[in-house]
Amino acid sequence: MWIVGFISSTVYTMVFFRSGLYAFSALYLYYVAASVYGMYCWRFAKRPDSGAATAGRPVARLDLSTGIVLAVISAVLFAGIGYVLDNYTASSTPPYGEALAASLSVVATWMLARKILEHWILWVFVNLFSAGLYFWCGLYPTAVLFVVYGALSVVGWFRWKNSFDIDN
Repeated sequence: MWIVGFISSTVYTMVFFRSGLYAFSALYLYYVAASVYGMYCWRFAKRPDSGAATAGRPVARLDLSTGIVLAVISAVLFAGIGYVLDNYTASSTPPYGEALAASLSVVATWMLARKILEHWILWVFVNLFSAGLYFWCGLYPTAVLFVVYGALSVVGWFRWKNSFDIDN
C-alpha cells in the first residue's frame, strides 16, 4: 500500500501543480515522504509493553490528549496554508477550502502511519470535500476518484474496527 501511495503521490504532485492547486501539490509532496515514514512505522513498530520490534503496529484508538494536539495542529496548518494561498498564489480553488482539505490530510496521514482508527473519519470528510473542490476546478475524473475514496474510507473504518476487535 505504501509503495502505491508513493508512486501515485509523486504523479499527483505534478498534476496539482500544473492545475494551480498549490496546497494540494505540496500536500502530495508530503505524502511522498509520509509513504516512507508509514512503511517504516508499520514494519518496524515497537510494542509499548516490550520495546521489541513487531511484525506490525497494532491499531490504536485516538486518546483525548493526542486528539487535542492534532486539532490544534490542524487549525494552525489551516490558518497558515489558507493565508499563504489567499495572499501569495493564484489558486484555482477557494484558498481556505484547499487549506482545510490539505491541513486535515496532513493530520490524517500521520494518524494512518500510527494506525489510529479515527483517521478514517477524517478521510471520509476530506475525500468527499476534496471531490467537490476538484469538480469546481474541472478535474472531473479526480473528483469521481475522490468520491470512490470517500466510500472506501467508510469501508476502511468498518474493516479496521471489526478486524482488530476494537471496542466502540
